[in-house]
Amino acid sequence: MAQVFEWIYVVFAVLLLFGAAIAIHEWGHYWVALKRGLKVEAFAIGFGPKIWGWTKDGIEYSIRWIPAGGFVKLPQMLTSEALEGEQKGETLPPVSPLSKILVAVAGPFMNFVFACAIATFIYFVGLPVPVNPSVIGHVAVDSAEHKLGIRNGDRIVSVYGQAVKSWSEVFEATILAPTNVLPVIVERAGERKTYQLTASADNPLKLKMLNLDSEEKVVVGDTSPDSPAAEAKVLAGDVIIGFAGVPVVGKAQLIELVGKRGGQTTELVVERAGKRAVLNITPRVLDAGAKKARIGIMFANTPTRYEVQKPGPLPWVQLEEVWDRTWRTLNALFHSKETGVGIEDLSGPPGILAMLATYVKTDYRLALSFMVLLNINLAVLNLMPIPVLDGGHIMMSLYEKLRGKPISVKLQEYATTAFAVMLLTFMAYVSFNDLWKRSSLFKSMFQQSSQVESAPTPTPAPAPAK
Repeated sequence: MAQVFEWIYVVFAVLLLFGAAIAIHEWGHYWVALKRGLKVEAFAIGFGPKIWGWTKDGIEYSIRWIPAGGFVKLPQMLTSEALEGEQKGETLPPVSPLSKILVAVAGPFMNFVFACAIATFIYFVGLPVPVNPSVIGHVAVDSAEHKLGIRNGDRIVSVYGQAVKSWSEVFEATILAPTNVLPVIVERAGERKTYQLTASADNPLKLKMLNLDSEEKVVVGDTSPDSPAAEAKVLAGDVIIGFAGVPVVGKAQLIELVGKRGGQTTELVVERAGKRAVLNITPRVLDAGAKKARIGIMFANTPTRYEVQKPGPLPWVQLEEVWDRTWRTLNALFHSKETGVGIEDLSGPPGILAMLATYVKTDYRLALSFMVLLNINLAVLNLMPIPVLDGGHIMMSLYEKLRGKPISVKLQEYATTAFAVMLLTFMAYVSFNDLWKRSSLFKSMFQQSSQVESAPTPTPAPAPAK
């Protein structure tokens, strides 16, 4: 029953937060349109058939089934029949290019204001930050990185000129770098050295990653029947801390160590109920097609640890980080050939809702931090000079002002409708990728456990004796 209530809370919170980002954007258009004397026919959150609607002061308000946008129907501004339906009604006087520009800018501007307000709130309530320092847990002895001199325990401090403190930042900097050969600065005992490392996309996500592993707990989730692990009495929940006399610091390292000990009885050190236990285990080839020995364990999902930073980052620091991430993502898309980041890697509404749900499930402050990113991205993308987006309205209004007369209505309608169809097709494509190609990723996101801890309070130094 508790899980049912948790999912009701998550779904409600996600719809509320995502709807708020859309509503604040459309409200900006709506409010400025009224202030500039434009006629407003309808205000809608979402597209498609209505869920609920009412009329007040001649304006039709509605909430619709597809929560992927919204619109304000302004007959004096160019609209898209593909999104909003056919325009009908009285002939109204034209409005000035300045009014059109102000109405178009108001939506993205309100998203920016909303992001600032959320960032300010986060500053006061604090922000959970992942505790996954960029310390290298394992370097394969036969790898190019080991031959260059990189060792277990070294710490990555920069990737392609981007300062990093956590493994999530290492992954992001690697993925968005416009090359697969990256200058990586590694620190050991206070000394730093730069290495030229090659990143590979040979992984399930098909995104560039360094051939280095983080430090992580290796927890047993389950054991296969009649496997060496079952015979050695390895139990679910055991933390593997040593194998063949080598401290275990990661899953990849354990797999490598086990693969080399086929048929050899080996000591496996586990931590169980706070105590250490030494088990004897003999790895063997479990599958006919396998080349390396295995012991038959399945890894458990280890919880992601967060530590609350309070006060949180300053609002302008949060906005600067979001802008930097947005710019690097757009740059990676424009240099898709070099980065490997393509349109198929973008998230549509299902992906955005899934990520937001994951953050809501973990901690409301993480969800709010994601909302800062979402609102800034909505503002930036809507300002792109493409017909049907706000940037397209601004571009055409500026052209009208400089030209001294409006562009042909038919030409504007054709261009806007064509780009609206392209936009809907694009949204359908990325949504398909979200629902089909990344279904297993979404499942793991929802199943991933996490724990949020308060930052430890510094212990005051003892007063000197008098």
